Amino acid sequence: MICAIMQPTYLPWLGYFELIAKSDVFVFFDDVQFIKRSWQHRNRIKSNQGELMLTVPVLSKGKHGQKINEVEISNDGHWRKKHIQSIKVNYRKARYFRDYIDELEHIYSKDYSRLLDLNVTLTKFLMAKIGIKTRTILSSQLQVEGERNEKIVGICKKVQADVLYDAQGAQEILDQGYFEQNNVKLVFQKYQHPVYRQLGPFIPYMSTLDLLFNEGTGSLDIINGCKSLTEITHDPRC
Repeated sequence: MICAIMQPTYLPWLGYFELIAKSDVFVFFDDVQFIKRSWQHRNRIKSNQGELMLTVPVLSKGKHGQKINEVEISNDGHWRKKHIQSIKVNYRKARYFRDYIDELEHIYSKDYSRLLDLNVTLTKFLMAKIGIKTRTILSSQLQVEGERNEKIVGICKKVQADVLYDAQGAQEILDQGYFEQNNVKLVFQKYQHPVYRQLGPFIPYMSTLDLLFNEGTGSLDIINGCKSLTEITHDPRC
């Protein structure tokens, strides 16, 4: 059983969905500390001038140390209208824009109070349109305590996973010996960003929205171009 565990991200990039697609269960790591100015509440789309950062405003004053599932969105301004308008302006000429924009606009029409709910809704929307059927769960639902390594191993055991598929950067912060002692195999992502059809010159590391609007139902094949997990676990799903 393969598990991936990642913080809920706003409009995640392709590598995030490759982790989900290659896993049997994906855990939204929502009961850990929120990091302001991180991908947890912002991401990039492509514009005529290059990359454009979309940031969800959050209430953080006097809330140092709050967990991701405690973060509230600041709805004083018109960020939702600005975000969907930016998406519409920059992708209206994309091949598959009309296939997805109505449902996406409906999501942005809702008045979310928690960042977690917005991020999970958008991630599940993208999963559905891309064709990823991996089971998902919130880490807070599992009620696992402990520091980083102990908590992650505990989550793996709760979902009955014996393989943790994690981002390459986690290699520097996870205690591999501790995972071995607990019979959880660590596999680190070696994602090679694909080149796909875009409007204008290609720019990598955009939100997966960029891929979906440009490649539609072919998005999953493009995301799964990386064979890193297959090489190690002989998983046939790539």
